[in-house]
Amino acid sequence: MTTQTLRFPAEWEPQSAILIAWPHAGTDWAKRLAAVETTYTELAAAITRFQPLIICVADAEVEARARELLAVSSASLERIRFERVAYNDTWLRDSGPVTLVPAESADASQPFGLLDFHFTAWGGKFEASLDDQLVEKLAARGLFPNASRQRIDFALEGGGIETDGKGSLLTTWICLHERHPHLSREELSAQLAAWLQQKRVLWLDHGYLEGDDTDAHIDTLARFAPNEAIVYQACDDAADAHFTELQAMAADIAALRTLGGQPYRQFPLPWAQPIVDEGRRLAASYANYLILNGAVLMPAYGDAADNAAANVLALAYPGREIIQIPCRPLIWQNGSLHCITMQLPAGLLG
Repeated sequence: MTTQTLRFPAEWEPQSAILIAWPHAGTDWAKRLAAVETTYTELAAAITRFQPLIICVADAEVEARARELLAVSSASLERIRFERVAYNDTWLRDSGPVTLVPAESADASQPFGLLDFHFTAWGGKFEASLDDQLVEKLAARGLFPNASRQRIDFALEGGGIETDGKGSLLTTWICLHERHPHLSREELSAQLAAWLQQKRVLWLDHGYLEGDDTDAHIDTLARFAPNEAIVYQACDDAADAHFTELQAMAADIAALRTLGGQPYRQFPLPWAQPIVDEGRRLAASYANYLILNGAVLMPAYGDAADNAAANVLALAYPGREIIQIPCRPLIWQNGSLHCITMQLPAGLLG
């Protein structure tokens, strides 16, 4: 892999497809499978309005069930490709590939870089041996004909990193320090910058959500947006347990500077009212949205703030349709919309 000719693209750059894994009774979704299938079906219908969708299915039975549900939905079946592969769970943002694209200066024969980081299920919290093999197995099936896969024995999840496509990486110290407590910030910055072809790493020292077991993934808290902007989850309720920490995170973001030395334009997202399930607070973040070619899919929680969040995203991503996807079933398992998806850059699939 010729690393000097690769680049980590922003999520809003052109995509070839979205990759997901269908929930089934062998995953942690079993107890509420019907509810989460509804979310996945609506997600598939929204994605296939704009681009292809690749669905990982564990076996023929899971594929048949997915096809049955999608056939009676508004999903465009001709834009869906199924891949049979074993997986522990469906959090493809973290177990799926991190893809580098050929830089403008690269030779025409330069392959995409398919980075296959070690997936430990967020520091060994769950069984993940199958998920850790997912990228290798999909590559072996020929899903990525234009890419060279690189296995990296370093615990890193896609939900833990954000890039602006121009050389700036955004992440949280809590997450990376939790995964690699023996490494300093400088050492982590150097390794991330080298693997991901970044000029610099920006760290947030604050920010967390109750009900999140990723150790403060950046994609639940703050996201880069086009034209030197950052969208982030705010909290304006002084009585809420998150208030102090998210106010401190907002101050972290305000202190960041672009490569040109200017403050980032800021788009604070509204705060949903607490969602409690069987006595447990769930992590209802609006920052966990998915960008498509021509649209932004945002998590909706049946809260009065849903529409206000959509308005913020419309300002941050002008020209893209904002589509709300019901995500209460997802946060029951501590993640949301961005967590179950992985975008594949344009050209990767041939």
